[in-house]
Amino acid sequence: MATLLHLDSSLHTDAGSTSRAVTAAFRAAWEAEHPEGTVVYRDLAANPVPHLDGAAWSAAFADPSTHTPAQAAALAERLKLVEELERADAVLIGAPMYNFSIPSTLKAWLDQVIVMGRTAGPESPLKGLPVTVVASRGGSYEPGTPREGMEFVRNYLDGVLTEMFGAEVDFIVPELTLASSVPAMAELIPLAEASYARALAAAEAKAKALPAHIGSAA
Repeated sequence: MATLLHLDSSLHTDAGSTSRAVTAAFRAAWEAEHPEGTVVYRDLAANPVPHLDGAAWSAAFADPSTHTPAQAAALAERLKLVEELERADAVLIGAPMYNFSIPSTLKAWLDQVIVMGRTAGPESPLKGLPVTVVASRGGSYEPGTPREGMEFVRNYLDGVLTEMFGAEVDFIVPELTLASSVPAMAELIPLAEASYARALAAAEAKAKALPAHIGSAA
């Protein structure tokens, strides 16, 4: 039975979140393709995971018999997140751009689940895992735009998910999400609407295409 791990990290938990709307469209299409499947959902904004601390980090590389109570507790929480990821056949991540980068809550999750020698490294069991990222942003950071060099969401996530896990990473990028609320961007509203429509269509198409990957990840 297929399992989708779905993570949202937008601060906006209402209808105002583009990334949540697109991940919801992806999830709905995935569930239609997998009526017997399971979705494990984490709202990292509503329920943030702890930032990685010294106790959690050191415990992963120490003999369990030597763990302090703080190490044991921190590692137990970390392993819950790791095991969720390891059980997933596909991963869906909502990653809006905040201040040119990913939300700190998403970074905290990544720091918890990246464990060298277990989930990360040359022998990662997550190699080939399909990961779809909805990387929404208020403006445009595409090649040739003035802010091309400030794109630290797609570049970072592609690098870390590919290099650490060996995942197969795919992106859906709805842009110009601030056009309807920033007067100076009003003329870009048609482009924003077109970008949003393409993102919703891509979410449905990519979710439907995932069955070919499921079961092929090492």
